Amino acid sequence: MTPIQPSERASELRQLLNSYSYEYHVLDEPSVDDAVYDSLFTELKSIEASQPELITLDSPTQRVGGELKGGFKKATHSSRMLSLNDVFDKHEVEAWVARMDKLLPNRKHEYFADVKMDGLACALIYQDGILTQALTRGDSYVGEDVTSNVRTIANVPLALRHSEGYAQFLTGRTEIRGEIVMLKKDFDELNKKQRASDNPEFKNPRNLAAGTIRQLDPKLVASRPLTFIAYDLLRESNSDIPTYDHAYRAIRELGVRCNQQASVFGSLGSVMSFVADWDDLRHELPFNTDGLVIKLNDRAQYAELGIVGKQPRAAVAYKYAAEQATTVVRDIVISIGRTGAATPVAVFDPVDVAGTTVQHASLHNADEIARKDVRIGDTVVIFKAGDIIPQVERVVLELRPQGSSAFDYKAALLEQYPELEFERRGDDVVYRVKGSSSDLILKRSVEYYASKGALDIDTLGEKNVVALVDAGLVKDIADIYLLTVDDLIQLDRFAEISAQKLVDAIQSKKTPPLEKFILGLGIRHVGAQTAIDLAGAFKSIDSLRLAIIERLESIDGIGKVVAESIVAWFADEDNQALLDKLASVGVQPVFEEKTGGLVGQSFVVTGTLESMSRDEAADKIRSLGGTFQSSVGKDTTYLVAGGKVGASKLAKAEKYGVEIISEQRLVELLTD
Repeated sequence: MTPIQPSERASELRQLLNSYSYEYHVLDEPSVDDAVYDSLFTELKSIEASQPELITLDSPTQRVGGELKGGFKKATHSSRMLSLNDVFDKHEVEAWVARMDKLLPNRKHEYFADVKMDGLACALIYQDGILTQALTRGDSYVGEDVTSNVRTIANVPLALRHSEGYAQFLTGRTEIRGEIVMLKKDFDELNKKQRASDNPEFKNPRNLAAGTIRQLDPKLVASRPLTFIAYDLLRESNSDIPTYDHAYRAIRELGVRCNQQASVFGSLGSVMSFVADWDDLRHELPFNTDGLVIKLNDRAQYAELGIVGKQPRAAVAYKYAAEQATTVVRDIVISIGRTGAATPVAVFDPVDVAGTTVQHASLHNADEIARKDVRIGDTVVIFKAGDIIPQVERVVLELRPQGSSAFDYKAALLEQYPELEFERRGDDVVYRVKGSSSDLILKRSVEYYASKGALDIDTLGEKNVVALVDAGLVKDIADIYLLTVDDLIQLDRFAEISAQKLVDAIQSKKTPPLEKFILGLGIRHVGAQTAIDLAGAFKSIDSLRLAIIERLESIDGIGKVVAESIVAWFADEDNQALLDKLASVGVQPVFEEKTGGLVGQSFVVTGTLESMSRDEAADKIRSLGGTFQSSVGKDTTYLVAGGKVGASKLAKAEKYGVEIISEQRLVELLTD
């Protein structure tokens, strides 16, 4: 497909933007959100700025006034810190109420609603009125103890306030749950300082707040302005807190901040009016929000309704419409997940949505691509579902390139994975690897993660992995870190000593070298040397998760195919969930700058070595900062010639002027 020229693109954008403007200003029937118009307008401005000769008198950009507006301990929660089911419109709220009415017939409901804060969930535990512990949500059962960091937050009282009528909360255990946020004004001020110091600006307040509270140095945390805003109060006796409205009054009296916007409502109609009001006013709030929390005010009713999965029946999170933007699809790559499912991922020009830069989005399956008719080269509308996961909403058909063709899913599978066969089973909408069950893929993944080349977890070999998966104890890689001696001794393969040995071996690998962790994830096309290169370039797994293709391709040895494979792996929702779970169970990969006498030197080994295996040679070279290559290139420093030397590598070495050394010389370099 011939790339569209800037002049053609500018012309198409002008026509479409003028059409949208007419719909909005004349017909009063806009067909797109302001965010879509703004995104296309910004693209046109960018083209015209780079090529001013393309500016025309009828361009929307020329209209006056035309621009639109480290190592934390774990602790168990007293009760689970649950997440909430999301709802997106009035009908879903009504369905939620109908489900509660069915379980609690003929019971009058009173509702409590509050603005949902976009921050990091945290629980403050006070014993006899004194702050003793602060825990993150974690996996809802177990959180990280971040007390030392939370104590630096200025509005978190180290001792609860004495208040008449609420003295019972100053004796025994009182838990106050809420969100740690960075207020908009504080975030803006911090970025001013970043600019003044010629440092990169932070992308959004939520990520900064979450990242800050997980810093290992409390002094750094204290230097960043965080705020705690409460939303719940827990006591051992339920009678202390009959309603959520009472909880908020008590929280304020105890000296802890909670939202003033929270209100009690007697009818669903008044709740929906509250929802509509804050849809308009939410941008005026001092913090970012993506919606509201609606729950039953009566805590006895709330408890009676119980929990389904990880969500309580008596509360929902109402999510406002996500922010949108437009971008151009440059490619569609397919990722193979841990269950063998082939998930298509749209790779597009970087675009800012809801405060973060995104460059890829899951297209879910072949049917979804066909339904939306997404093609390479299309301009698409991107939004964030729940302001979290990027999604392709639709194609802007008016900007489709001439001569484009529908995406051929089967052909793409054959091209990208020529060595694999795929099938759709029954009514399944997903293509899966033929002949491989999800358990088999899981076993291979765990075995590879634990292998010597990756995390090197002692005694977690093939037979033990098979036993753990078959017993249902391990359903993903992260589950190995949750294994206990009691779990293992139930299996025939383990006695108490061997069980303890395996648990200890696994727990000792919670801070693996970053390059070993990256390798262990099993990303397609990412071998040992590429993992080292990625670790050196990004320094942390969080930075690598956000990598864009252009940045990846700038790393020596990483081309388009490898870069897209990496982006696709991190775009897969299963893989995102796995990384989050690994973090929640305490896995924190560590990056260390490589030092040693071989920094900057590259080695290729040909033939057999007598004193060590090829893998051992590779590990020793890398441990000293050198690069181990599979083939001779212009950047190769040494070709190590062992027994039964390969003639082609010798010829290449002579061609490029690469020095040929013996195994003995290699040993000397490794021991200098």
